[in-house]
Amino acid sequence: MHVGALCRGMTNKDVAALEHLHDSTVRTLDRIYMSKQVARAGTPAPRVIGVDEIAIRKGHDYRIVVSDLDRGRPIWVGGRGRREEDLDLFFQELGPQKTRRIQLVAMDMWKPFFNSTKKNIPSVRIVFDKFHIMRHLSDALDKVRRSEYHRLSGKDRSYIKGQRYTLLSHRENLTMEGRQALRKLLKANKRLNVAYLLKESFGQLWDYKTEGWARRFFDRWRQALKWQRLEPYEKFAAMIERHWDGIAAYCHPENKISLGMVEGLNTKIRVLQRRAYGYRDEDYLKLKIIAAFLPPLGREAANGPR
Repeated sequence: MHVGALCRGMTNKDVAALEHLHDSTVRTLDRIYMSKQVARAGTPAPRVIGVDEIAIRKGHDYRIVVSDLDRGRPIWVGGRGRREEDLDLFFQELGPQKTRRIQLVAMDMWKPFFNSTKKNIPSVRIVFDKFHIMRHLSDALDKVRRSEYHRLSGKDRSYIKGQRYTLLSHRENLTMEGRQALRKLLKANKRLNVAYLLKESFGQLWDYKTEGWARRFFDRWRQALKWQRLEPYEKFAAMIERHWDGIAAYCHPENKISLGMVEGLNTKIRVLQRRAYGYRDEDYLKLKIIAAFLPPLGREAANGPR
């Protein structure tokens, strides 16, 4: 219990050095601790889930993470990629009775995830994740930045060079120096200024309480692209149009979930992955992800079943 508790906040290497144990011993004890955590949490029966993927190593090697959004924790890490049949494995393991209990799913706009979910739960409501959508818009802004850099030369280009982070970050996260650089950049380049303002305003879409008002906002936003020669934005708008139902679904009161929680889970998992860099035992890493969101065990757990 002592070693497992330490491993919740420290790397295995640091725990091994602190307690004068071999790395493999620390891993074995940590696995026992985490298995007790998972057993104590019980078998999940989620009502609202989030579906995402993580890259476990370079080369587009993905695993799917399914989270119980009511409880704010991952409940399954699996598959061998991010195909439709990979997500099917989750529903198979959950079983038909508990699968039918799921009412709402938050996911990105990845078609295999959508197809698997609708196949296994035809009546489910699907909401597309705001943060993934905004990431697509940030990518579009970065493409505009690169095209402007290649189009210009000399002094005009110098305003853009090295400003990717400044342009793509939230203004409130910038230092005073960063904000000054951003103002200078936007003043110097009209197309980047327009693209930046359009990106900043798009987030208002999730503030509307009815689909009708959300649709009016999006139509006005798309109309503002006219004559701006922002091809990446036009492609982004076409993508939103294709996936409108899953985006507008968030406007309905029964579909209101904390999309920030989805992103928070993903951020914590990425931090955990960096701490766990070098783990070759994938099952251990999966257990680590699931157990990290469970409450720590008390002393009484030491006397529980092994």
